[in-house]
Amino acid sequence: MRRFFSDLPDGEMQAIDFGNPALEMAALWLHATGFNAMTYQSLLAPLGLRTKVTALDLRGHGRTRLPAIPAKMKSWHRYRDDVIAWLEKNATRPVVLGGHSMGGCVAVLVAGKRPDLVKGLVLVDPVILSRRFYFVAHLMPFLRPVLSGGNAMARQARKRRAEFASQEAIRQAYHGKGAFKSWRAPFLDDYIMDGFRRIDDNPQDSEDQVWRLNCEPKWEAATFNGQRNQPWGALRKIRKKKIPIVVLRPEHKPVLSERVTDLMVRKNPDLVLKERPNTSHFHPMEAPYEVRDELSLAIARLIEGFSAGDEGPMRRSLHGTG
Repeated sequence: MRRFFSDLPDGEMQAIDFGNPALEMAALWLHATGFNAMTYQSLLAPLGLRTKVTALDLRGHGRTRLPAIPAKMKSWHRYRDDVIAWLEKNATRPVVLGGHSMGGCVAVLVAGKRPDLVKGLVLVDPVILSRRFYFVAHLMPFLRPVLSGGNAMARQARKRRAEFASQEAIRQAYHGKGAFKSWRAPFLDDYIMDGFRRIDDNPQDSEDQVWRLNCEPKWEAATFNGQRNQPWGALRKIRKKKIPIVVLRPEHKPVLSERVTDLMVRKNPDLVLKERPNTSHFHPMEAPYEVRDELSLAIARLIEGFSAGDEGPMRRSLHGTG
């Protein structure tokens, strides 16, 4: 594993390489709202046994050092443009672009604007809402305060506890609770590693510590509210460019509604939809081997040039995560 920073016009973005850094990048992974690249280490690291896969800390998340001003977060096109700028600087060829939740939607937006940078898409319950929702968000911006006030995820994000006395206190607050209830080990520990930073000035071994969220609650809330996106237009462009798409939709309370899923399949007849039993929106943390195998398959066929049935075996586990 290798951490590195890349200069963008207004700051630095952190990336993590899994695999030999001397190799050309095969795939890029984008995380969900509030998380970070390191969260997905045990999903992505085994892929590095044969190739190089990279994950990004998006603006306002993890260890990336880019301005994250909530009042300026109007849409996820901000994330899209950051990823495009990063790929222009770091990618030597089109890559498989994967993402979870918000990261899945951002991957679609990137492919729609710059299809030349993307070889294929692997999306895990991407946040793609109805066309009516985006119509209102774009053409009736005066309703944004009303829509924002009604966003339960944004309200919950604003109330998130931002500071803790130790990493162990963070672990005790999250382990087995809320969104983290179904997570396998060591996803929580990996999330905490880059999800918090120590902000006190006490000695390193002091018992008096303060740890703070790297993704500020106000920025997380602004991300949930910043929905003036254009994923449906991006999907049309992706279809025209014949970029392969695999969508993993969980069984329990998916973000992708039945209506949206049906429309995506109708509008993109080559899209491969895989609905996974016994998973929730946190599918990557519950069944990481399934997501990993889909990425592995996409890399084998789209990057390495294997035909169906010729792919080699994929090592499935790391630290007992399955």
